[in-house]
Amino acid sequence: MPKTPKTGTKHKASYVSDKVFLNIPYDDEFEPLCLAYIAGLSGFGLIPQAVLQITESKRRLDRIFSLIGDCKVSFHDLSRVKLDPTPPRTPRFNMPFELGLAVAWQRIGDPSHGWYVFEAQEHRLQKSLSDLNGTDPFIHHCQPLEVLQQLTNALIRTRHRPTVIELEAILGDLKKMAVKIKRELRTKSLFGSCAFEDLVLAAQRIAHTHVTSLR
Repeated sequence: MPKTPKTGTKHKASYVSDKVFLNIPYDDEFEPLCLAYIAGLSGFGLIPQAVLQITESKRRLDRIFSLIGDCKVSFHDLSRVKLDPTPPRTPRFNMPFELGLAVAWQRIGDPSHGWYVFEAQEHRLQKSLSDLNGTDPFIHHCQPLEVLQQLTNALIRTRHRPTVIELEAILGDLKKMAVKIKRELRTKSLFGSCAFEDLVLAAQRIAHTHVTSLR
């Protein structure tokens, strides 16, 4: 995580509990990694937040920036750099854009805001986003277990220190809950506001059964 800048406008933090901003692709292919992020962050006593949870009629950009400002830390997955196969074929810019908003918020809004970058391949960030040279991303190779492992590396100084084995147990239970949530909501996707909210709540309950320090 980058060092806190010495300059910038001071801002009194107004965080709610331990909410953290989760910036990931919203598509079915990413679902296994989404579950890993939610399970892993919940194991650390954190509460993942995503833009899709906010339903009020505000501009999307305003919603994103407001949510980042409400969270003490943000997690940005930049592994989706391939072209979207549906026409017109285009890359996905939302994730790096939201990372840019988080960096700007740290610089001019709240210097205490922390941000982490996750990627699938070593050295690719140096090419895809060279402005971040000097920032070491956490590499997960698109594997859920490696997402959990890299979260333990990123959050080494947190109050709760679950093991990877404990996080795996949370993920295993959350996968079962995901099936139930889809069935009850009659949906095929977890990337709806209601489904995501239910997942986060389920992960909080599950985490308390597996991580001793959360009880």
